[in-house]
Amino acid sequence: MAKRTPLYEAHRQMGARMVDFGGWDMPIHYGSQMEEHHRVRRACGMFDVSHMTVVDVEGSGARDYLGYLLANNVAKLDTVGKALYTTMLNERGGVIDDLIVYWLGDNRYRLVVNCATRDKDLAWLERHSEDFQVAIAERPDLAIIAVQGPEAIGTAKSVVCEEAASAIDTLTAFRAAVVGQWLIARTGYSGEDGLEIILPGEKATELWQRLHDAGVAPAGLGARDTLRLEAGLNLYGNDMDEDVSPLEANLGWTVAWEPEDRQFIGRAALEKQRAGGIRDKLVGLVMTRRGVLRAHQVVRVPESGRAGEVTSGTFSPTLGCAIALARVPVETGDQCEVEVRGKWLPVTVVRPGFVRHGQPVGPVSALDL
Repeated sequence: MAKRTPLYEAHRQMGARMVDFGGWDMPIHYGSQMEEHHRVRRACGMFDVSHMTVVDVEGSGARDYLGYLLANNVAKLDTVGKALYTTMLNERGGVIDDLIVYWLGDNRYRLVVNCATRDKDLAWLERHSEDFQVAIAERPDLAIIAVQGPEAIGTAKSVVCEEAASAIDTLTAFRAAVVGQWLIARTGYSGEDGLEIILPGEKATELWQRLHDAGVAPAGLGARDTLRLEAGLNLYGNDMDEDVSPLEANLGWTVAWEPEDRQFIGRAALEKQRAGGIRDKLVGLVMTRRGVLRAHQVVRVPESGRAGEVTSGTFSPTLGCAIALARVPVETGDQCEVEVRGKWLPVTVVRPGFVRHGQPVGPVSALDL
């Protein structure tokens, strides 16, 4: 039997179509994935992301432990509540998982990792904790509600207590505030402004209902995926995995090379790869012809004798055309072809990231869409 979040009954009452996602019963949509997508881009929507795994790490050795475990450097977290996006690597430099870590003050940190990688993540955390004075605690008692969109912050403020509303006013991007048992973070996975609220599971239904009564539309995993892909955000298991390094996944910016004497798992492999140069890179693809780009489609690159592969693809509701992320030979230029149902169709190669705050960005904005 699949696991259920504290909001399971609320989803059913609101007409959600439920599916199995990583062993969890989760809403894929509430009637129209397209409408949910547009609602987030134009106003605001809310997502139940309580299937994500929350892990608290604390102790006198917590900072050094996470400094060794993660490719980004938790020493950058110099203000209580500050958040950091990072990868956790194996010795070969492959990505075990991507995650967000929050500094809660003193020697306390909170990690939010993917649900599908829960078991291996927890095993990895425990395996490498032996030489550090740390305590690791999974928090299944907590739920996570993400409120995303241009109206998300204002609407969320209208339904929370005065203390929480005041805390939200202080937040900038990748900052969080602790209000009682709540952690309210200005983070998200949609390419829009918004909040992710981590709170006790028994309080989740009440907040969900208050948000709904204030006009926030529930949105499912389908819209979450099209939103994140329009924003050029990676999905673990598609765009990266244990055989792909951050340098090959357009995540080189998440690797903190300084200070040079900080030794983190996978550093030696990444340094070797950086020195020798990567063979493949992650790019964005835009196809203006009729058709949909899907994961695992073959990418033909004129400049190379090697083929690439689409890692994530969809129809973009905002742009009205097909978009994708693809891993291609590093020498790939600005045009290539993708095999769609036995036909080779031309696509334009762009830097990942197609839509931000509801508008086309970068090279995409110059295309005739």
